[in-house]
Amino acid sequence: MRIAVGQLWQETNTFNPLRTTRRDFEDFGVYRGAELVERMADTNEPGGFIQSLRSWPERPEIVGLVRLPAWPSGAATHDTFLWLRDEMIAAVRRALPLDAVLLALHGAMVAGGAPDVEGEILDAVRGVIGPDVPLVATLDLHANVTERMVRSADALVLYHTAPHIDVFETGQRGAAVLRRILVEGARPVTAFQKVPMVVPAERANTQDPASVSFGFRERLQALEKRPAILSAGLATVQPWLDIPDLGSAVLVVADGDDTLARAECAHLSQDVWDRRRDYLPELVPLEEAVRGACGHRCGLVVLSDSADATTSGAPGDSTWLLRELLKYDWPRPALVTLVSPEVVDEARRLGVGGVFTGEVGGVRDNRFSQPIRFTGRVAALFEARFVISGHLARNLPIDMGASTVLRSGNNVHVVVTARSGPHFAPELFRAAGLDPFAASVLVAKSPCGFRAAYADRALQVMVVRAPGCAPSDFWNYEYPQRPKPLWPWDEIAQWQPNPLIAARGV
Repeated sequence: MRIAVGQLWQETNTFNPLRTTRRDFEDFGVYRGAELVERMADTNEPGGFIQSLRSWPERPEIVGLVRLPAWPSGAATHDTFLWLRDEMIAAVRRALPLDAVLLALHGAMVAGGAPDVEGEILDAVRGVIGPDVPLVATLDLHANVTERMVRSADALVLYHTAPHIDVFETGQRGAAVLRRILVEGARPVTAFQKVPMVVPAERANTQDPASVSFGFRERLQALEKRPAILSAGLATVQPWLDIPDLGSAVLVVADGDDTLARAECAHLSQDVWDRRRDYLPELVPLEEAVRGACGHRCGLVVLSDSADATTSGAPGDSTWLLRELLKYDWPRPALVTLVSPEVVDEARRLGVGGVFTGEVGGVRDNRFSQPIRFTGRVAALFEARFVISGHLARNLPIDMGASTVLRSGNNVHVVVTARSGPHFAPELFRAAGLDPFAASVLVAKSPCGFRAAYADRALQVMVVRAPGCAPSDFWNYEYPQRPKPLWPWDEIAQWQPNPLIAARGV
């Protein structure tokens, strides 16, 4: 029994002007064949696949396809999409014959000429393996699930958590669904419903009992415990996608029972629709948030700069909060991050102890932010390499390149990296020689996931209203390509679910 595993992971933000290229994938780490199996054996969804397959009594042969990851950013170029597709399809062809395929996808990748990259990839893989070889794929719960994805795969398995602390476990769940199909003879039937709504990520916290998403997570997990259900998922979608098929989605995969799948999908879809307003967040004006943080003389205050969240595909060089932080004297460090290879290069030229004076920020994102004048001592030069576990990751190596810490006279520490990455992670600040939990204030460029690291240890957490490529109030932006009507841009008087049914092997 030969089972192939592969990965394509990138979350797109179409408001980010920076195009994603082949180099972005290569910088993150492209692995092919046996190297994928060796290096990803305990990491994220592929690790969940591999560890599960190794525990099967049948002891299948695990065939590595290709791992193609890039950090969230702007839409990929068309040439990059063609390269990604060709890499995946060539890997599948080399691996033939196969008994099954497991793919770890994000589900919200957009490229020039390809608004549904994962749908295209799944369709292309299906074209190579044929109609009878099981194909199971995992997705982020911020995926923009499409009919093409649903019809191409035998089953789709989504994260249940935000912050995403179940990535490895989702791989395990995907492998378990595959085993039921391949070994136990389950006949997957998918009920799929697009819900005409897009909601902010800030309130979609599945771990907070006070959040609307907490109850939905419990319902999905209860569904999957039923023998007749293979998979159940709610995708509240990456909001910053200006594409024709944008929208949330619910899917339920049952074993041969289309009536059950349709009923559960319709019920859940209606409930999600009815609770849509519960997702709207409370935002704090940035001036008020920074002033409030300065008022605390002890304890850590975390400010979520979600509009510049690098985990949401924003460029990471907004200066709005930095500008405000510089107005105050901080008793303990005030920590903020920027992505700027140019600033890093200048800091390296100056050396530790040198005085940097120049403009910072507002380069990668010059639509919503502007450079500001900054003077500070080069406090550290370091390589931003570390391994993260928690939100987004289990044992995931990160390399954000050459980096520096610039310290202003009022104790503002600007951690500047050459490349984008998890600009919320405690590991980033520790790599810079800083203790994030001993700071006065820390700016986390993340809308929700940062809570996995800081919620239990912060004195206060505030979500800040600021301009950027990933704002909480995205409905104030123009989305010329989005479908209409779509809430919250449009009020919709009445809506009722009518799930699509897709069945393979029934």
